[in-house]
Amino acid sequence: MPTYEYECRTCGRRFEKQQGINEPPLSECPKCGGAVHRLISGGSGFIMKDGQSRRGQSSSACSLETDGHTCCGRTERCGKPSCGGTER
Repeated sequence: MPTYEYECRTCGRRFEKQQGINEPPLSECPKCGGAVHRLISGGSGFIMKDGQSRRGQSSSACSLETDGHTCCGRTERCGKPSCGGTER
C-alpha cells in the first residue's frame, strides 16, 4: 500500500498517510481541520538482484554512455572500476 505525503495549507503541518491506490486523497488536516494537498515525492526505486541494470547491461558496464555520467557522478571516465565491477 503506498504512503502519501500531505501538507496543510492552514497550519503548514506535513504528515504521511498509507492509502490504497484507488482511495481519494485526503482533504482535511487531522490537527487543525484546514485544507490539505498531496505532495509529489520522488518515490522509491528498486534493485534488480540478477546483476542487470535497468537497460539490460551488466552492472559492471560504465553508465557514462547510457546516462551521460558515471556511477559516481562524473561526466568523464575516471579509470576506476564502476561500483564494484570491472572496467572494460
